[in-house]
Amino acid sequence: MVTREDILILGLSAGVVGSLVGGMMLGIGMGLVIGGQHLGWLLLLPAAPVAGMIGYLQARKLAKRLT
Repeated sequence: MVTREDILILGLSAGVVGSLVGGMMLGIGMGLVIGGQHLGWLLLLPAAPVAGMIGYLQARKLAKRLT
């Protein structure tokens, strides 16, 4: 059974880990693009979806515990 504590921890961990991963991808990609490396766009563009996907995967893991 999932408790309120589990949901709170899920929200906090998804927010923190998503922000760290997305922010690092965004920062490194932006630095590369400003430096003239077009390869930086491969990090810059998917930064937000990757950050959201981490929270989604953590929520699915928590939902499996319901059954």
